[in-house]
Amino acid sequence: MNTKELKILLAYPRGFCAGVDRAIEIVKKTLSKFGPPVYVRHEIVHNTQVVESLKKLGAVFVEELNEIKDRTRPVIFSAHGVPKSVPEEASNKKMFYIDATCPLVTKVHREAERHNKNGYKIILIGHKGHPEVIGTMGQIPKENIVLIETIEDAKKIKIDGPIAYVTQTTLSVDDTKDIIEVLKKKFPTIKSPVKEDICYATTNRQNAVKKIASQCDMFLVIGSDNSSNSKRLVEVAKKAGCRKAQLINFKKELPLKEIVNCNTIGLTSGASAPEKLVQDFISEIKKHTKVFIDEQNTSKEGVTFKLPSTLIN
Repeated sequence: MNTKELKILLAYPRGFCAGVDRAIEIVKKTLSKFGPPVYVRHEIVHNTQVVESLKKLGAVFVEELNEIKDRTRPVIFSAHGVPKSVPEEASNKKMFYIDATCPLVTKVHREAERHNKNGYKIILIGHKGHPEVIGTMGQIPKENIVLIETIEDAKKIKIDGPIAYVTQTTLSVDDTKDIIEVLKKKFPTIKSPVKEDICYATTNRQNAVKKIASQCDMFLVIGSDNSSNSKRLVEVAKKAGCRKAQLINFKKELPLKEIVNCNTIGLTSGASAPEKLVQDFISEIKKHTKVFIDEQNTSKEGVTFKLPSTLIN
């Protein structure tokens, strides 16, 4: 065992946000109220361990509704949100569905709809192919919404008439700010969201990383490979001064040799990663070296979201 002490700067806030908590609770409550199987369209949240634990309780994950053979069973829509065509399809098939879309994603959906109703063309800042982006674009006719991902996209975009923009909720705060600046220069009358679309949890987790990244030899973000907010935390750590930042997925081997050779590492977890994974990681490191934990608290979170009424009664 390495006798040198390793300092772990543990970022807080980290891990589950209110939208993820609510989505997982919806699956569990649906299972206890209606019994298994309960179908879930797409991964409820982007975390392998969460999905596996819910499968054990009787959740069956599908990508499309036509994969569900027994239409008498409840189906849940994931926290990322779905295009309008999905609940319409469920209603046409007389399926009972529960929507676990994060309320902060629903806010973006309603904004897009409102702008569309008022005659605006909408620019969505987000990542192509991400379920949240697919869901938001599916709220209004496709000719009225265009996706951009980068500053270059913002510079090149050609669009006429009144314009508004909305964003994915899990983007890098700083990168998005730069893209918005370009859009505002190009379209001085562009309409902004009343309250920014990047959610409180994304912002808080990125701020926590910014505070400690420059003090670290290595920065580790616990999360799944398909988690947008986890990937953004890695990018934020690199930008804030820790070049050796990486995503840690527990299915893969940990870079233990590299970790124990550091003096200080930063540690956080994405908004869909359970705290158990953070504690398991720390326990594993403790087997190989002496560890001193220094939790860095940058903000308090007390946000909670109500469950759908069908599960409360």
